[in-house]
Amino acid sequence: MTYVRLGERPLRRLPQLFAGLALYGFSLAVMVRAALGINPWSVLYEVLERHTSLSFGTISGLVGALVLLLWIPLRQRPTFGTVANIVVLAFSADLGLWLLPADLGLPGRIALLVGGIPLNGLAVAVYVGARCGPGPRDGLMTGASALTGRSLRLVRTLTELTVLAVGWLLGGGVGVGTVAYALTVGTITQLCLPLCAYRTPAERATAPTG
Repeated sequence: MTYVRLGERPLRRLPQLFAGLALYGFSLAVMVRAALGINPWSVLYEVLERHTSLSFGTISGLVGALVLLLWIPLRQRPTFGTVANIVVLAFSADLGLWLLPADLGLPGRIALLVGGIPLNGLAVAVYVGARCGPGPRDGLMTGASALTGRSLRLVRTLTELTVLAVGWLLGGGVGVGTVAYALTVGTITQLCLPLCAYRTPAERATAPTG
């Protein structure tokens, strides 16, 4: 989804951006506490957390900042939404992990996973729909797709498989939740995005009716 300048309807779009990012970070915490498998980037964050004294959210922010270095050869430029992605995700993920208990039984963990994946897909649709610019990981994928001419789906798949492999080789956990996430979150996001996407006045004027 294309970027729309920040000055256009900020009171409409900024709350949506922050709400979506906060929900996304919280949904990552939900899936971590489910302990049944998490998304590829979270596998990497979780294993790095075990090998350092840093929190899960702090690591997600640091990795996001490092990913921005890869934007340079891709000629990508960060936006307000990119910076907000790094900061809000780090804070909300750590807040979620602090709020959610870590010793739930299997039924509770299954409930967290079943609720966490749709929440994550909805959160992506909400913050992407605000059209304030891509997050570091999203921008890496779209930039690589534009540079190589390969489809975004292929680039995203290869990127996430690479991240997952690195996390797994470092000792990260991969489970049924990882597979469920990979198979369903894209569809959930796609279904929710039309309901959340901000449209400019020109786009609304030219949209088909009836």
